[in-house]
Amino acid sequence: MGHWLVIDLEATTEEGGWPIEEMEIIEIGASLVSADGREADHFQRFVRPQRRPFLTSFCRELTHITQANVDTAAPLGEVWPQFERWLLNHRPRLVGWASWGEYDRRQLEQDWQQHQLSSCLSQVPHLNLKRRFAEARQLPKPVGLNTALQLAGLPFTGQQHRALTDARNTARLLPLVLTP
Repeated sequence: MGHWLVIDLEATTEEGGWPIEEMEIIEIGASLVSADGREADHFQRFVRPQRRPFLTSFCRELTHITQANVDTAAPLGEVWPQFERWLLNHRPRLVGWASWGEYDRRQLEQDWQQHQLSSCLSQVPHLNLKRRFAEARQLPKPVGLNTALQLAGLPFTGQQHRALTDARNTARLLPLVLTP
């Protein structure tokens, strides 16, 4: 049976948001799940931002990621190869990867290019679960993760705006869009 990788990123930001070009990944969370949503493995790392190394108070409050978390973390150029080594073991069974919306895919593609990193994910299909969930539920427009979980009758578990927790909650919706 194949597996899906559900990825969520946390990134530097300020109230009102920054353009994606100015955001930097500060946490990677990934949950490897079977099509029925059961977790087989997971990956979580903090990432030290390079351009704006100091987190805004808005970012710290939103994510509950401390300055010390990112100060003691490795930069993306070191963290991403760790992720790729972890993923290598699961690559033969990987059907695709998913995220809640397009932000995570776009941020990763931007950062791979910026840091001259390669990823096996670039050869694996990406599923925008946010859009697919809205289509499956015939919603007039896509909704946030919390709302989607509520519509599915599932409570959000854990701390919101933390990469691994958000990835795991997103993964719980995967079986609802994969089944016809």
